[in-house]
Amino acid sequence: MIDPAYVKTLAAYNRWQNASLYEAAATLTDAQRREDRGAFFKSVHATLNHLLWADQMWMSRLSDVARPETPFPGIDHVADWDELTQRRNALDDRIIAWAGGLAADDLAGELVWISGLMGGEARRPRWLAVVHMFNHQTHHRGQVHALLTGLGAKPRDTDIILSEFWSPPPG
Repeated sequence: MIDPAYVKTLAAYNRWQNASLYEAAATLTDAQRREDRGAFFKSVHATLNHLLWADQMWMSRLSDVARPETPFPGIDHVADWDELTQRRNALDDRIIAWAGGLAADDLAGELVWISGLMGGEARRPRWLAVVHMFNHQTHHRGQVHALLTGLGAKPRDTDIILSEFWSPPPG
């Protein structure tokens, strides 16, 4: 099982990486962000929308965040770039606050939810659902990183060990 320190680390990594991708994407035109580049969700904008949608969906299962109203896959969740950026920042703040308030018991037990993808009730260990949320983020951010690089934008490195938020423990 994971512990709260792991969740806090990945929440900080999530925010750090999202800032990098959104900063790089902001250097592109709206047309470039929406261009079909052959990725699973086609474009930078659509993939970032899916990520926001999925994070909001998982956080609605794990916390008091409202469930998104847009249906899966959420690629049309937020049309406006500035609003998408604002909502991403706000949700990252919520994820950081949620992670900061976790105790070990909050990661124990089973999470039960209704899954459209699975066609009904789903049950998984709560800690595994948390790991999935962060793993899903990393997967799609890697796609966005590649799309941005292909468009000439320059997001930061993705290696967590090089991250700006991490520092070794004292001593």
